[in-house]
Amino acid sequence: MPNIHSAVKRMRVAEKARLINRAAKSKINTIRRQLFEICAANDAAKSSKAFSDYCSALDKAAIKGIIKKNTAMRRKRRAAAKIALLAKAKT
Repeated sequence: MPNIHSAVKRMRVAEKARLINRAAKSKINTIRRQLFEICAANDAAKSSKAFSDYCSALDKAAIKGIIKKNTAMRRKRRAAAKIALLAKAKT
């Protein structure tokens, strides 16, 4: 436990941020999982909406600094490629 008041406060702030970041990352992973389940079911209408939701969640996390901008871009590219591959395989 820190002795200095500012260090105690910083510890509280860091813990709040950690919980918020963890919740946001968990939400992103949940949306991602749902996206790939929908794509595996080959539902084009739902998959486009799910992909949009996934991109939106990634962009919001990148803006807030939860994940880096390039990480968000990379994940969006990979998801789009995987969706295209699944769509191609189903046809």
